[in-house]
Formats: sequence, C-alpha cells, structure tokens
Amino acid sequence: MKTDNGKSRIQIISDGSLDLPRELTDRLEVKVVPFYVSFDSETYQKEIEELDIRDFYQQMVDHPDVFPKTSMPSVDDYYKVFLPYAREGIPMICICITSKFSGSLQSANTARDMIAEEYPEVRLTVIDATVNTVLQGLYVIEVCRLRDMGCSYDQIVEKSLAIRESGRIFFTIGNIDYLRHGGRIGRVAGVAGSVLKLKPLITLKEGEIFSSGIARSREKSMEKVVELLRAYLDERSAQPGEYSFAIGYGYDYGEACRFKEMLRDLVKERLGIADPKIYQIGATIGVHTGPYPIGVGIIRRGDRI
Repeated sequence: MKTDNGKSRIQIISDGSLDLPRELTDRLEVKVVPFYVSFDSETYQKEIEELDIRDFYQQMVDHPDVFPKTSMPSVDDYYKVFLPYAREGIPMICICITSKFSGSLQSANTARDMIAEEYPEVRLTVIDATVNTVLQGLYVIEVCRLRDMGCSYDQIVEKSLAIRESGRIFFTIGNIDYLRHGGRIGRVAGVAGSVLKLKPLITLKEGEIFSSGIARSREKSMEKVVELLRAYLDERSAQPGEYSFAIGYGYDYGEACRFKEMLRDLVKERLGIADPKIYQIGATIGVHTGPYPIGVGIIRRGDRI
C-alpha cells in the first residue's frame, strides 16, 4: 500500500494515554483509541470524544471529594480500529500505555490475535511503551518521525524499541491524595504527605513510578523537577538535537507557562530547544495525580539511534 508520495503506508495507532492534542494526532495521522472516564463508577464517557479534558479537570476542581476512575479500551474497541487497516493490507504499529499501569496492552494483543486469525498476512505489532501521558505522546511522535523518514516497518519497530529505555518523566503534584486513593503509593507515605502538606517529586521510568524526594512548597517542587532534569541530562551526556522534550500540565495552563520560563535556559542550552511544547495531561493519568500535575517528559529521538 502506497501513499500519494509513493512511500509505503504504515498506520500508527495509540491508546488515549498519549495526551497529544487532536489537531496534532490528525496531522500525524495517528489513530487514537480512547480510555473511558467516570465520576460515579457507573456512567463512563470516552475521553476527548465525549468528555473534554478541560471539563474533566474542572469537575475535579469543583468536586475535590470525588475521585474519578478510568477504564481501559476494550478488546472490541481495538478490534474495530484494527479491522479496516487489516482489510486493506495496511501494516500497523500500536503503542500502548505501560502494562504496569493498565490492561490496555492486553486488550490490544487479544484484538491483534483475533485479526491475525482472519487476516494471517497482516503486519500488526503491539508495543508496550513502558511510559504514559505526555511522554507516550513524545514516543508516538518519534515513531511517526521514523515512518515519515521512510524507514521500513522492521526498522521502525527496532528503533522504537531501542529508544524506550531513555524515556523519563519528572513531575510533581498538588497533593498526594489521588495517588494514595488510586493505590499508586504506599498508605503510610500517603498519610505522611497529607499531614505534612509536602509536595512529592516523582520519576517515571521503565514503566514504574519512583519517589525522587519531597519539597515544602509548589515553587520548590518545580525547581527540583528542573534539577532532576538537569541531573538526567548530565547522566546521559545529552547533546543538542538528541532528545525530544515537552512540558506536561493538568488544570493550570498559566502555571505551565511560568514553569516553561524556569526551564527555558536549561532546555535551550542542553537540548537545543528554544520553545518547548506544552501539552495537557489527560484523564488517564489525571485521575491518579489530581488536577495539578506538572512536569517534563524526555526521550531520545528515533533518528539519533
């Protein structure tokens, strides 16, 4: 299957955890399989398609005693997305949120097996991103970069797997209640954080979250995120042009812009990025972080492997 410019067509698919704006996924021709969100554990809506992310955060801000939940895409959701491409013989690469956070990958794999029974010649690779949210978005962008460079299907898969381990998220949150409620941290740590009003610093790598310290104010916590990024760049001996980078935020865009200014000099000097992108963290992760997550995602560029 060829596109109008003569290149082989490869369809990139991702679950809704990638948290890229719809206009960008449309431009990149990425098909998104959304998660479901519920505020009452009974009525679930598709993120973005049925529930706008801004409305999601507004409900959290207006009702801080309500803890929303998400539900992963079903096998049928994936099957319906895969089927038209399989019928046309279009190769697919599907990228899913870290399997340590969700069963989305399992749903995609089951749907892939069903498709393979009907269309044995189809090429469909399901990849565990080992990351999520804005960093998963950066990962998908890098996979699209490889596709648009004209890499073969096998090259795209190989290089995509090679850059996964470099992915990091460094972030902080408004309070620890949502992480505790969702079972993402130990109960004792959650109680201590709530009582002392400490701001946790968190690193995501290789599919899991790790504590990276605490701060006593929001400003200090953001400063420490900057230092975590600096330490990572030093560890990797990062050079300009080698990494893809973005800022992620929840409810407060104005705070994200201020955070961008805190990062500007470091990112320009070490990454060669004069104007880093700001993406809004979606509901899939927002249910665990609350309305005030803020941080950075970084991953090695696919064309630098």
